[in-house]
Amino acid sequence: MAEKYSESPSRYDVEDGTSIPHGWSAWFGGPRVRIGPRIAPQIVPVNEEIRDSNSELSSDAILNKQLEEESGNAIQYRTCSWQKTAALLFSEYICLAIMSFPWSYSILGLVPGLILTVVQALIVLYTSIVLWEFCLRHPEVRDVCDIGQMLFWGQKWAWYFTAVMFILNNTFIQGLHILIGAKYLNTMVGPNASISCQTVSFSAIVSVICWFSSLPRTFSMLSKLGTASAAFTFISVILATIFAGIEDHPAGFDTDHGNPIVTAVPILGTTFVSGLGAFLNISYTFIGQITLPSFIAEMREPRDFPKALWACTILEILVFSIVGAVTYAFVGNQYMTSPAFGSLIPLYKKISFSFMIPTIIFLGVLYASVSARFIFFRIFQHSRHKSEHTVVGWASWAAILLSTWIVAFVIANSIPFFNSLLSLMSSLFDSFFGFIFWGVAYFRMRKADGAVALLRDRSLRGWFEGILNVIIILTGLFFLSAGTYASVQGILDEFALGTVGSAFQCASNGI
Repeated sequence: MAEKYSESPSRYDVEDGTSIPHGWSAWFGGPRVRIGPRIAPQIVPVNEEIRDSNSELSSDAILNKQLEEESGNAIQYRTCSWQKTAALLFSEYICLAIMSFPWSYSILGLVPGLILTVVQALIVLYTSIVLWEFCLRHPEVRDVCDIGQMLFWGQKWAWYFTAVMFILNNTFIQGLHILIGAKYLNTMVGPNASISCQTVSFSAIVSVICWFSSLPRTFSMLSKLGTASAAFTFISVILATIFAGIEDHPAGFDTDHGNPIVTAVPILGTTFVSGLGAFLNISYTFIGQITLPSFIAEMREPRDFPKALWACTILEILVFSIVGAVTYAFVGNQYMTSPAFGSLIPLYKKISFSFMIPTIIFLGVLYASVSARFIFFRIFQHSRHKSEHTVVGWASWAAILLSTWIVAFVIANSIPFFNSLLSLMSSLFDSFFGFIFWGVAYFRMRKADGAVALLRDRSLRGWFEGILNVIIILTGLFFLSAGTYASVQGILDEFALGTVGSAFQCASNGI
């Protein structure tokens, strides 16, 4: 049944006074959530009539104003329920990267791998709740770039710095999914298909399909595709796990290497770079906060966002841990590939990999849509082309998306060490979008509340959260330094081993 929304916008009681968020609602959302004060004036006007950057409108008043403005529009953006937002989160996180967890566990050992999976999931959950609280206080925020500027005292350089990271991150993820799409097609047809410049041709086909799939303008529309994507991915990884258990031997099995070996801890000789790479692989799969402000900006009831967040986090921990551990237990260290589809015999590999098609397409589509919004909303912020079905609006939207996919196609195929470069970009960008931004946001909000943890708030929770957010910032700096080192070393190792290919290479990249 289609969800129904009231004709009039939701009204919240504006609470007098401020306090640090507390109680169940601070963690799980709902109508009783207390919204604290802003950390900075508005940097995004609500409409043409509200241009004063020092506007005293409350957060609730800004949200209600947005809903009022959209009520008569043909294209309405704040229409997502928490269930639709959960579908978007599921489609973002329940993805092909799940099948790289068995490889991470083979490097780290099963016990440390499982512990790090749970710890990383909880850290991302906590920082996402901090992000949500920030968005509640500043409902005019459209994406993470607005947040970047506000966190660093309204400095325009912070907006440009964040915008560059934002666009590059999203474009590289689009490029990754173009190559994964080509990898799937190459896996299906084999390396000797009589197709001219096989991998580049398949990449072009995937790019066109992704561009067409990106055309829906609202996340409410995309959430329906996201639900199907997450469902097919779930089927894919469950099939792969079952196949790993029922096949006689993993792909590549030989008597010299013996039966699969499973270790609870890292094997002797595991290097810092390989161990860190396995840990970063787990971390990068969880870190997706870059899209969350865009999702929250299209929720009709932003206070309900934690419901979607908790549902997704619980499912992540269960699926990632079970699929990773069970697949690793049957494949072992000697025959492990990443993604683990490559450890299955050809028939099982093709069957399970085929159910991953919707996610291969949709996840790239999701990041393309987030990037297109960033550009489109700034071009048509106060124009009818943003909220009505006009030729100019749709043509511009399609052209922006097409340009992002063309750039992603060129980057993915022209850089011969693209996957390693993607790891480097993740180290540089995820350190900010996954950790540093939200540690800073916590302290900025606590200062606005009148009690900076560790300095004024002497409660147990104040001390705990203060120390936790210092650790979060330091973790971001660790990703920025050690993660970058490991990624650069990986690129250098590729060149040393002579495994770096050529630009626009035609050879099959199938598994």
